[in-house]
Amino acid sequence: MKDAMNSRTVLLHRLAHARTGDKGNRASISVIAYDPADWPLLVEQVTEARVAGLFASRAPTRVRRYLLPRLAAMNFVLDDVLDGGVNDSLNLDTHGKTLSSLLLTLPISINNKEETS
Repeated sequence: MKDAMNSRTVLLHRLAHARTGDKGNRASISVIAYDPADWPLLVEQVTEARVAGLFASRAPTRVRRYLLPRLAAMNFVLDDVLDGGVNDSLNLDTHGKTLSSLLLTLPISINNKEETS
């Protein structure tokens, strides 16, 4: 990570937007940079380990990240986070549509000299 004296923290939603899809008990969350210049920063900091930690309360059994550099985007697939999926869950959000909002709360450290959207 960058030197704390020269960096500040913003939430991911300042740098990217997200969409969520579902299939059974699996959620797919895409993160798309507003500015392609922020893409390397997102690749560095929005990792499988950090996403797994953010979703720890939902106990994913596996988190995979797929990079889409030509789109300045990435897709995360989280297994077993939908309480069984649409047909099995008593959860109010059985499709997991709000999971993208949770991901967008991930803290990102940016250099004070970098411009953000």
